[in-house]
Amino acid sequence: MLDNQTQMRREIDEIPAAVDRLLSTGSTAIANAALAAAARDPAFAITIARGSSDHACTYFKYASELLLGLAVASVGPSVASIYGAELRLRKSLCIAVSQSGKSPDIVELAQTARRDGALTMAITNHRHSPLAESCSHTLDILAGPERSVAATKTFVNSVVAGLLLLAEWKGDGELIAALRRLPTLLERATRIDWPEVRGAIGGEHSLFTLGRGPSWAMSNEAALKFKETCQLHAESYSSAEVLHGPVSIVGEGFPVLCFAAADAAEKTVTEIADQIAQKGARVFVSSPGARHATPIDHVRTDHPLTDPVSLIVSFYSMVERFAVSRGIDPDAPRHLRKVTETL
Repeated sequence: MLDNQTQMRREIDEIPAAVDRLLSTGSTAIANAALAAAARDPAFAITIARGSSDHACTYFKYASELLLGLAVASVGPSVASIYGAELRLRKSLCIAVSQSGKSPDIVELAQTARRDGALTMAITNHRHSPLAESCSHTLDILAGPERSVAATKTFVNSVVAGLLLLAEWKGDGELIAALRRLPTLLERATRIDWPEVRGAIGGEHSLFTLGRGPSWAMSNEAALKFKETCQLHAESYSSAEVLHGPVSIVGEGFPVLCFAAADAAEKTVTEIADQIAQKGARVFVSSPGARHATPIDHVRTDHPLTDPVSLIVSFYSMVERFAVSRGIDPDAPRHLRKVTETL
C-alpha cells in the first residue's frame, strides 16, 4: 500500500514526528537564540522569504505582534540583490526563512541585514547552507529530507520553530506546553481530509481561501498549494478584505474555504463565511458556529496560536487527495522544481 502513496502523502504523515524531533532536539538552539533576541531587545523585526517560507513569516509576524508587541515587516529580497540598497537596521531582528537555505537573493539580503546592524537568524532545514552560514543564529527545523516539490513538513516545522522562539523569548509557559502537545494532535489532523470540500470544488477552476490574523497565513499557504499541486486558481484574502471588491466575482456554487482558529477573530471569520454563503457560494469554515456556511472537521489544540497549525495539516491531507483525484502528481508540479534560486 505504501508504494501507491505519493511522496507528498508520506511527508504529510511524517509531520507529527518531524515536529516532535524539532521540539526535542532543536529546542536548545532555539532557546539560545531567544536569549540573544531578548538581550538585543529589538525595536522592530524584518523577515526575508519567498513562497511557503514567506507564509511562515506572515505567521511569525502575527504571533510576534500578538505575543510581544514587536512589529514585523517583510522586506523584499530584491532590495539588496537587485537594487543594492542599504537599510537602517540597528536595534532590529532579522528572520530569514528558507527550507534549502540556497536562494541567492535570500542569502544576500540576510548578509546585508547583518552588515547593516540586525541580529540575524536563519530558519532552515539545512544547517550548513549558505543562509545558515550568513546568519548569527541558525534554527535547524530538523524536518528531515523533503523530496516532494510541495513543502509540507518543512512549512509546519518553520512555523513551529518561530513560535517556539517567541514563546521562549517571552517565557510563555502556556504556549510552550501547547507546542509540546502538538505532535499527538497533529497525528489526528493528518487523518482529516475534508471530503465535502473536495466534492464542492469538483470541476471548478477558481476559489477563495480566507482567514484572519495568524489563520490568514494558513489561507495564503492553502491558496499556493491549490495552484501548485492542483493547477487550480485560488486567491487568499483576509476575511476583512474579501467584501471590499473580491466578493463581486462570487456566483452560485463558488467554493470558499475559511480557516478559523479558536481566537478573537473566529466570530468575525464565521460571520463573513455566513454572509458569503448567503450569496450562493459553497462556503466551508473550521468553526462550529456557522449558520449558513458548512462547518468542517478540525482538531483544536487548546491554544489560539497552535490551532492554525493543525488546520494546515488537515488541509494538506485534503489537497493531496484532491490533486490525485484530478490525475495530477502533486510530487512533480509542472514548471516547478524543489529548490528555486532567484536573484
